[in-house]
Amino acid sequence: MNDFYDALEARSPAQRERDLMAALPGHVAHAKARSPFYAGLLAEVDAAAVSSREALGALPVTRKSALAERQKAEPPFGGINVMPPGRYRRVFQSPCNLHEPQTEGPDPFRMARALHAAGFRAGDLAHNGFSYHFTPGAWIMETGLHKLGCGVFPGGTGQTELQAQALAHLRPDGYVGTPSWLKIILEKADELGLDSGSMRRALVSGEALPPSLRAWFTQRGVAMMQAYATADLGLIAYETQAEGAPLPGLLVDEGVLVEIVEPNGGKPMLDGEVGEVVVTTFAPDYPLIRFATGDLSAFLPEAPSACGRTGRRLKGWLGRADQTTKIRGMFVHPGQVGEVLRRHPQVKKARLVVSGTIGAEVMRLHAELGGAEGSADLETQIAGSLREVTKLRSEVVFAAPGSLPEDGKLIEDQRSYD
Repeated sequence: MNDFYDALEARSPAQRERDLMAALPGHVAHAKARSPFYAGLLAEVDAAAVSSREALGALPVTRKSALAERQKAEPPFGGINVMPPGRYRRVFQSPCNLHEPQTEGPDPFRMARALHAAGFRAGDLAHNGFSYHFTPGAWIMETGLHKLGCGVFPGGTGQTELQAQALAHLRPDGYVGTPSWLKIILEKADELGLDSGSMRRALVSGEALPPSLRAWFTQRGVAMMQAYATADLGLIAYETQAEGAPLPGLLVDEGVLVEIVEPNGGKPMLDGEVGEVVVTTFAPDYPLIRFATGDLSAFLPEAPSACGRTGRRLKGWLGRADQTTKIRGMFVHPGQVGEVLRRHPQVKKARLVVSGTIGAEVMRLHAELGGAEGSADLETQIAGSLREVTKLRSEVVFAAPGSLPEDGKLIEDQRSYD
């Protein structure tokens, strides 16, 4: 597909860079003037001088991993916001008690661009498989679909049989959500003998899309494309296609400035080197400058793209800079394991091990007790705490004292990504 969402996608790389650098000084000045957080963080910075990547790279990084503590100290948004909470259209709560506002505009998360690249057009009906409760995933997709002129069935999660029935009855043109959830719905439709043949395209996010799972959808005639987005930043990058096939990597969105820096640091990495994804957005009502996502990626070498778009491409999601792990669309981080330990002082050491495959993960908390014997009752209590903290089910396995590695890890990802 060589038709573009707008003319920005066909800018020369040099023009795109000039446009981004021209926007930086005013944006930094605005953040300093209106956001209490940036007024303090950038107090000694001359905003007018931040007009190059070198100058931007000299600014401090704001880490997503530290944002929860800052929000706790200065609720609800840690002072990054430039308006009172009630002025934002929606306010979300993500795992780890992070809160994000929905910024202004008809497509506040800029997702229409990725949806257009995935083949969605005005008049299409999309089955939205993201949760509409607490977190922004469903709204990120819905606002983008509405901007394109698409209708939306707000399927959300759960009630698999009803989802399959709705698919057969409404005959949507496409799907947005996690890939594993669409697979479950389609398999339920098969089991019930329902027609799911209208489903021809999907834009998925929230979890990895292994080649084997993409091939499964391709065999069913579903063109599967990926978007990389976060609750704080909206769209960061997305897949494009040429001649019906996805192109390598993820194309950086036109509305953000992306850097790849040393993991848990701030120094820019060379093209091709793996580092942490750091993003600057230009939303005036929730400015984020050098926001470190904790995700690892790398820039692909600059080369003409077969789809005709001229932006930079990321290799894709290559892991986490910290131990945070995404399971079934939910982030699980070491602090949550620590909270379980706090609730159960009998547990002296623990490691959460994630195994299986994407969409079919098994979580096991391996727990060492301080000399006490494990019991079924304690196992149930710990499992209950873990589910309350992470919103996910997990098994609990009592480990022999001294058997867990002394490497500081609280989470170990053993999943297969083949």
